[in-house]
Amino acid sequence: MIKYWSAFLMTVVVTSVIACSSDGESPTPTASPAGVPTIAPNQTKPLAPTSAPMTPTPPPAGVPTIAPGQTTPLAPTPEPSCSRVPWSSDIAAAPPEVARNATLWPLPNKDYAGTRSSFDSRITSETVGDLEPAWEFDFPESTAWGAVASSPLVMDGIVYVQDLSSNIYAFDFCSGEMLWDRAGEGPSLAPNGLAVGWGKVFAASSAADFVALDSSTGDLLWRAPIELTSTEGIDIQPVVYDGLVYLSTAPRSEEGLYQGNATGIIYALEQETGRIKWEFNTVDSEDIWGNREVNSGGGAWFPVSIDTDRGMTYWGIGNPAPFPGTEEFPNGSSRPGPNLYTDSMVALDHETGELEWYNQVRPHDLFDMDFHISPILVTTEIDGVARDVALGAGKTGTVHAFDADTGEEYWVTKVGIHLNDDTMEIPPGESVTVYPGLLGGVETHMAYADGMVYVPVINSPATWTSTSSMFGSGRAGSVVAIDVRDGSIRWETEFESWVLGSATIVNDLVLTAAGQTVYWLDRATGDIVGSVEVSAWVNAPLVAAGDTIIIPAGFPGAPGQKPQLVVLRLPD
Repeated sequence: MIKYWSAFLMTVVVTSVIACSSDGESPTPTASPAGVPTIAPNQTKPLAPTSAPMTPTPPPAGVPTIAPGQTTPLAPTPEPSCSRVPWSSDIAAAPPEVARNATLWPLPNKDYAGTRSSFDSRITSETVGDLEPAWEFDFPESTAWGAVASSPLVMDGIVYVQDLSSNIYAFDFCSGEMLWDRAGEGPSLAPNGLAVGWGKVFAASSAADFVALDSSTGDLLWRAPIELTSTEGIDIQPVVYDGLVYLSTAPRSEEGLYQGNATGIIYALEQETGRIKWEFNTVDSEDIWGNREVNSGGGAWFPVSIDTDRGMTYWGIGNPAPFPGTEEFPNGSSRPGPNLYTDSMVALDHETGELEWYNQVRPHDLFDMDFHISPILVTTEIDGVARDVALGAGKTGTVHAFDADTGEEYWVTKVGIHLNDDTMEIPPGESVTVYPGLLGGVETHMAYADGMVYVPVINSPATWTSTSSMFGSGRAGSVVAIDVRDGSIRWETEFESWVLGSATIVNDLVLTAAGQTVYWLDRATGDIVGSVEVSAWVNAPLVAAGDTIIIPAGFPGAPGQKPQLVVLRLPD
């Protein structure tokens, strides 16, 4: 995968309090330093798309409310600002920190089902224009892939975030004061990130090391005994559940991506010691499809989703390589066959790692079309029957609905531009333009609420020969709303820039980012409610925690841009 850059929503009971100060008042916002673009959330500007957005079609009456991603407000009249009392999950196997902060942002995709939806907030289409700068943090360094590409976590009054240099930070949620930080031991080539549970912070400190830190101090507690080849590494945001830490390796190293003799292996580590409880190789071939020196592939780039009732984990798996081939082995001929389990969704038992099912959406992929997006777990009515469904997507530019128990496909919907992407062989001396391209399709996280899945799309081509690839021109994108009952598209809103800020739901809004601009969309229609320009391009997921929006503006896409963590908040 070339990158630019979790089970069900929790039922709730009141537990702990996040306090910003002794008197409960919000901190005074920190002013932006000189030269950094001023954030003006009260000033919204209309999108200037290359063409007019599609006329939105409202969803039909009777769209079911989905139990696993419950989307009715958790508190009808939320308390303001940082003094909010979070609500707690009753999922017994969740770490205490995750359980007691269920309505903040304790997991990479908000909850184990991966819905990325937040409803315990005063932020709505009526109030989003009142957001004010709360605080910001300047990332001290940037890699070739930017400064940050993973989701911050919010729990117990602390914001935890990891940058692409593998540095880890803990900030006071209300004031932005840095509580502690720990330097990374090597850069990441793809979205990394961290997990918090049982008093520990879990993360890859470099491509070769996975560690646990004390969540109060950042002190090292253990290193995991994961053995890697010289062409493998760790680039994923882990997830914590039932005493285990879930992560994956990928075909990457200091030498680059997709060198030979590299596969992706999924691991479950014991949280107390880092000992490996089980592992699952996402390449179903001991010799990597017949040519270990040349071939590579698989692995998970994005976090797992977990069905806590079934005890199953759901993973999106990356592509095979080389793509499309080499001079000696054009058109992927070094790796004949479907190249399992690449470009698949796989379901594994959470305690044993046993394969329950897989569904491969792109056998023998030539075009780097990972099926990597974190699955979203929902219950919906299909053909008049209530079904538990795992939604998946990736650079294929397709969204799929699979039966959560069997992997049977219920529907598939194409999003964005498609051209020549079903090509299986390119004649010698010829070239072909393909949509989605190397940086196209669904690159970043989807979000779900009330029977609709919201999908960020990139329309960018690539030009391919039988042995090489080249990025194409074009940076358009869109957000697409899909009815999960039948896969029908309800609306699409187009943008001039790549949509790399994922999709995040807060009440009646869909939040996303295209280029340097963050957009608030009406969830029912796709209309742009407002926007705000931040200090750099956004190539990481936005987070909605209570009355606060956290924006990792991590990619300096033009001169003068500054990678920052930008925090906006409603006033009391």
